[in-house]
Amino acid sequence: MRHILILGGTTEGRALAAALTPELTAALAPELTAELAPTAQRITSSLAGRTAQPRLPAGEVRIGGFGGPEGLADWLRAERVDAVVDATHPFAAGISQNAALAAAATGTPLLVLRRPGFTRVDGDHWLPVPSLAAAAAELLPRRGERVLLTIGRQGVAAFAHLDGVHFVSRSVDPPEPPLPPSFEVLLDRGPFTVQGEEALLRERDIDVLVTKDSGGAATAAKLTAARGLGLPVIIVQRPPVPDGVPVVPDVEGAVRWLERLG
Repeated sequence: MRHILILGGTTEGRALAAALTPELTAALAPELTAELAPTAQRITSSLAGRTAQPRLPAGEVRIGGFGGPEGLADWLRAERVDAVVDATHPFAAGISQNAALAAAATGTPLLVLRRPGFTRVDGDHWLPVPSLAAAAAELLPRRGERVLLTIGRQGVAAFAHLDGVHFVSRSVDPPEPPLPPSFEVLLDRGPFTVQGEEALLRERDIDVLVTKDSGGAATAAKLTAARGLGLPVIIVQRPPVPDGVPVVPDVEGAVRWLERLG
């Protein structure tokens, strides 16, 4: 029985775990044919544990860190892992780097499963920046005085020094301090609708959106809403995938990659 480790916590990670669990494949991943779902394998999904009530995937689940690349390498050896799929959030750069180092140290095949980023279309007023610190700097010239932050609960500290700006921060769990002087928290989880996002932007009188290029349909509605209202979007670009690691954009690609490993 081969053992596959999914570094998950994302919609794609849960979908992959379901696709690789034979009894769930027909119901949850009908687009995958039967031969793409091997029957004799152990599936373990690892979640970082940063969300209070995570959506749990099919199969075995472990929660918490490994202790850096060395700890992950030790776990891969001890648990006889045959392949690793990094299906973490596109901005989980530290975890992805640790996975690349551990896979190289143990000779374990590694794949990155990354959903495509958001697509810019006519009418978008995007201001791409390389980091949250750069996003905060973009706000300093007062591009807006009422800001919707959709960057998750981590990273809000990058804006803590900004005065004269009111922030509305939306995340699944409460954000980590330090927080900006004028700050409001919305606890919510996608998927979101364009109508709902437009209502939020209007009700809170938002004049600029700050977000990450996380991609995915569940949170894309905010960009459509911002476009419709003519609002600027400061969008943080993704960190690069570790060098030399193959990448696929969807679950089917990941399943086919695993099949080719034999």
